[in-house]
Amino acid sequence: MVINPRSESKELKLYRMLNRRMDLSDEEVQYYWSLEKGFEGEIQFDAWLNDLPGSENWLILNDLLLEYNRTTFQIDSLLLADETLYFFEIKNFEGDFFIDENGRWLTLTKKEIKNPLIQLERSKSLLRQLLQSLGMKVAIKSKIIFINPHFQLYQAPLCQPIIFPTQLKRFSKQLPVKPANRKCRQISEKLLSIHLKESPYKRLPKYTYEQLKKGIICKSCHSRELQYQDYILICKKCSCKEDVRSSIIRSVEEFILLFPERKVTTNAIFEWCEVIKSKKVIRKLLLENYTCIGYGKSSYYVD
Repeated sequence: MVINPRSESKELKLYRMLNRRMDLSDEEVQYYWSLEKGFEGEIQFDAWLNDLPGSENWLILNDLLLEYNRTTFQIDSLLLADETLYFFEIKNFEGDFFIDENGRWLTLTKKEIKNPLIQLERSKSLLRQLLQSLGMKVAIKSKIIFINPHFQLYQAPLCQPIIFPTQLKRFSKQLPVKPANRKCRQISEKLLSIHLKESPYKRLPKYTYEQLKKGIICKSCHSRELQYQDYILICKKCSCKEDVRSSIIRSVEEFILLFPERKVTTNAIFEWCEVIKSKKVIRKLLLENYTCIGYGKSSYYVD
């Protein structure tokens, strides 16, 4: 049973929006795609885990963000069953990698990457200390799951907590059959109660309202070349059709996420959407879907 469902982080959502409305630097684009790739791998792992026999008896917590001793750490997936806590770090690496004689992880072009074993051990240690501070003692088994079938690691030492794509089926037989007991439920409830909703260390690009490209984004191909016709928006690039109501609401939610300090007004959304030429249409949709504060020109809307 999934107790804490997985969803896109606020950081990933913001990067998606910014990538469509401004020119990111090469470094920012690389970081953005690493976020997308990581989330894609986590979704694949969730699907694999949920299809296993007995998964309905487990307690599964995803994307936990915890803090111990002023140190924040994240857990991709936590499985509690049979008095044991299984801690999974999920990697969606693609391509060929190797470990050199000094233990460094490298691509075949000898570009060094972060050693995921160090990251796993650090998070496992912090989790153990956190649970001990809460008076909870439980066995912790940690694994790095490489979910991408196109990943290959050469010169990997034996007896490391690594599960390769070809080993997933065999590894699934090592997972417990017994359901989560009362102790597991208590631990899951406690961890959820101290879970941080948002990371304080987002690496967002700097941006201003003025520099972002305005207009509604096509929900299919992400183009801004849309045509307004009889309360329908038609994409000139992919011919995708979307009713005006859903497209405006989607754009308002984007505006709120990108600019939480700005007030949602009819004029602001009219300017932001750009392709909608009627303020009356926008005002009507805002009144139907949000709470209006104030009157006249000073009025604005809140969710």
